[in-house]
Amino acid sequence: MDKKQENKKIFLEIVQQLRELIKHENIQPGDKLPSERVLSERLNVGRSSVREALRSLELLGLIETRHGGGTFLASFQSHQLVEIVASFILQENKSIEDVHTTRKMHEREALRVICSNEILRRLPVWESLIFRLENDEKVVRDLILREILIASGNRLALKIWLQLAAYSSKSLKKLTTEEEKIIIQKLLASLQEGNEIETIEAYEKWMMYLKNTDF
Repeated sequence: MDKKQENKKIFLEIVQQLRELIKHENIQPGDKLPSERVLSERLNVGRSSVREALRSLELLGLIETRHGGGTFLASFQSHQLVEIVASFILQENKSIEDVHTTRKMHEREALRVICSNEILRRLPVWESLIFRLENDEKVVRDLILREILIASGNRLALKIWLQLAAYSSKSLKKLTTEEEKIIIQKLLASLQEGNEIETIEAYEKWMMYLKNTDF
C-alpha cells in the first residue's frame, strides 16, 4: 500500500470512528464535539490526522467551527444533499470515475448559470485569466474551475465541488499546458459572450484533453 492509499485509509477510519462516537454519545445538531486533543486520545490517532478529518467534514457542511468556541455538529436539515455526497465520497470502494462524472456535472451547470447572467459574464476574473493565459503564464487547472464554481454563486455546489475535486485526479493540480491554453481561452471568451453552446463545447474539449493526457 503506497503512502497516499495509507493516508486515505487512516482518514476513512477516523471519519467512521467519529460517526460512531456521535451516534454512541447521541450528539445532536448544534452540540459541541470533543476537542482535537480529546478526539486524538479517544481515537488513538495523531492530532494532525484528526484535524484533517474535521476540516474535510467542515468543508462538506457536516460540522462547523466557531472561532474560540470549538467544533459543533451542523444541522443536516438544510444540507441533506451534502450528507449524501459525504457518504458517497467517504466509502473506499466507490469508483473514482463516478467522482469525476459528478464533479463535471457541477462544472457544466456553473458554466450555464454564468452564461445566462450578464453580470456574472462581466466579472473581471475572466479577463484576468485570459490575460494570464495570453501572456504565457501557466495557471493551475483547478484554480480556473474553482473560479467558475465561485462565480456561479451556489455555495452548496461549491462545497460539494471542492470535496469532489479533492478526490479527483492529481491532474487538476497541474499547470495548464500550451495545447490546452487555446481551449481554455475559447471557453472563457464564449462564456463572456454568453454563448452557452460554444462554452460547453470548449469545456468538453478541455475535459477530453485531460482524459487523454492525464486522467
